[in-house]
Amino acid sequence: MMDKNQSKRFIQFAAECQSSALYEHLSLHIAEDPELLELSSYAQKGQPMPNLIFGAVHYLLLNGKEHSLKNFYPSLVNQPETEGVFTYFKDFCLAHREEIIPILERKLVQTNEVRRCAYLYPSFCYIYDKVKKPLALIEIGTSSGLQLLWDQFSYSYGTGITYGNPRGRVHITSEIKGDSTPLLLDTAPPVSVRIGVDLHVNDVSNPEDKQWLQALIWPEHHERRELFARASQCVQETPIQLIEGDGVALLSQLSDQISTDSLICVFHTHVANQIPKEAKKRLTETIQEIGSTRDIVHLYNNMNDGDLHLDYVHNGKTYNHTIGATEGRGRWFEWNIVD
Repeated sequence: MMDKNQSKRFIQFAAECQSSALYEHLSLHIAEDPELLELSSYAQKGQPMPNLIFGAVHYLLLNGKEHSLKNFYPSLVNQPETEGVFTYFKDFCLAHREEIIPILERKLVQTNEVRRCAYLYPSFCYIYDKVKKPLALIEIGTSSGLQLLWDQFSYSYGTGITYGNPRGRVHITSEIKGDSTPLLLDTAPPVSVRIGVDLHVNDVSNPEDKQWLQALIWPEHHERRELFARASQCVQETPIQLIEGDGVALLSQLSDQISTDSLICVFHTHVANQIPKEAKKRLTETIQEIGSTRDIVHLYNNMNDGDLHLDYVHNGKTYNHTIGATEGRGRWFEWNIVD
């Protein structure tokens, strides 16, 4: 018997993944296939089933599983086939069911969208201009910590001007929309601390972890793969403290370790949708508590809506800004702060 709720998840995913013709096509077929819906149900509670099943299959193919299915993946062949892919996909899933199930049961969807740094850069430029202190970064839901290196990358926003680190191995392009133009410093603000917390940290120096993160990148997204590869190299060259644990519970303790000469910057992107309601409440309360004794920044989305928000306490006064909408992978973002 087909699970209608599971089926709806794949139909919804198909509507949202229009930049992957392969996954859009497969999602619509999986939504009508009881065997593959049952297989997908092994995904951990709270994890997005479509991303996990596609990630698991991609992971096995990237690891060398020989099957005709690979001929449909742009990440694996230069001229992918297009006709009849679902038949091969289902055959692969059933043939490798016993390998796919453990992946669904233990792996998490933890994409590291490096291009999201395109809107982190102006956000941190803005706050540095206000407070003029080195930034102590604490990222909740850090995965492998790639976004903690936003200051190491260079950026351009369609004007022909490059900002950030001109010698950085990662260059990010994006489009700015909205009612205003952000302050973009020629060089990045100083960063004094880089701490990333996640329930499961992915170590890009570990081949299995790195391969899993690569598997979560959709097959057609060549530029995302290139950005990930370059940023992964940067992570291995830059001192970062990655902590496995509950970022909300650890926040006070971590903040206590940071000198008052630095500005605490708590941030998370596309993570809060997986944070329980009570934990979101605790996070807000903890930031307010820390803000009662020192300056602190909270940059986030998906707490209450999808917009990017910048809240901060400076000299005892609280400021709340809605920066605006962001494209899920950072290809564009709005800037609506008007000072």
